[in-house]
Amino acid sequence: MSDSLLIEQCKQSNRKAQMALYGKYCEGMFVIAQRYLKDTAAAEDAMQEAFIKAFQKLSQFKGDVTFGAWLKRILINTCLDGIKAKKLELQPLNEEVFTIVDDGEDWSISDEPTVLEVLAAIEELPENYKLTVKLFLLEGYDHQEISEILQISENASRTYLHRGKTKLKEKLKHLRYGTGY
Repeated sequence: MSDSLLIEQCKQSNRKAQMALYGKYCEGMFVIAQRYLKDTAAAEDAMQEAFIKAFQKLSQFKGDVTFGAWLKRILINTCLDGIKAKKLELQPLNEEVFTIVDDGEDWSISDEPTVLEVLAAIEELPENYKLTVKLFLLEGYDHQEISEILQISENASRTYLHRGKTKLKEKLKHLRYGTGY
């Protein structure tokens, strides 16, 4: 059954259609939630909450993006709200030292780190850099979208990404040097 048909049935409070839509997207949304919330139970809770919000606000879904992309945005915002609720301190950024970053820099790392090594290194970044790097590199959001999600300026998003990538590159280089490669 197509998403558009399921969505129309969900708008009419059809529980079977809601379960079908949930079944279609729950695994992928859980993986995304786990990227942000390392606790499995917290990721499950965030995913459930995102589905509830989506079903409650289904009338606001206009179809200008896919349902999966719309749900993903709700889920990421739910995860970020959970992180903020835990009162994780973001590192302050002195707005006077913002720089425009040349996105043409080479970010390649020799010795090809594994995906798991990269993901682990991202987790070690300071919170503001980690969130920006995840949203940009893993979720594919642009700086305008990141600025809206994190409620920061686009320049702050670019700066966080640049600094996050720089720290990530350093961490991955140290990993290679430290293992005797």
